[in-house]
Amino acid sequence: MKILIADDSRVMRQIVTRTLRQAGFGDHDLVEAADGQEAVDKTVAEKPDLVISDWNMPELTGIEVLRKLRASGNEVKFGFVTSESTPEMQQAAEAAGAAFFIVKPFTAERFDEVFSPILG
Repeated sequence: MKILIADDSRVMRQIVTRTLRQAGFGDHDLVEAADGQEAVDKTVAEKPDLVISDWNMPELTGIEVLRKLRASGNEVKFGFVTSESTPEMQQAAEAAGAAFFIVKPFTAERFDEVFSPILG
């Protein structure tokens, strides 16, 4: 499976990648995007099976990326790994079709719990 990691922080993308490996998902093909527009473009071009997105990014926020993809008919599994978490944000994510919402800091155990049903 192919996983797109969208976060404007290169360090955070590396931490997500490392945590995916620690959780046992290291054999998947990983693609990175450094902002929201790149996340949309790479989701269309690379056709990942899963998008793991930050909430706050330049160009388009994570929720804007999700809404843009859904508006174009793209039903990729999409969720958030973010440091901000309010009930309103979680409701907006769920209403837009997000599959998960993980709050930073996260653990390999949390990734395993969330991604095992999605990635098998």
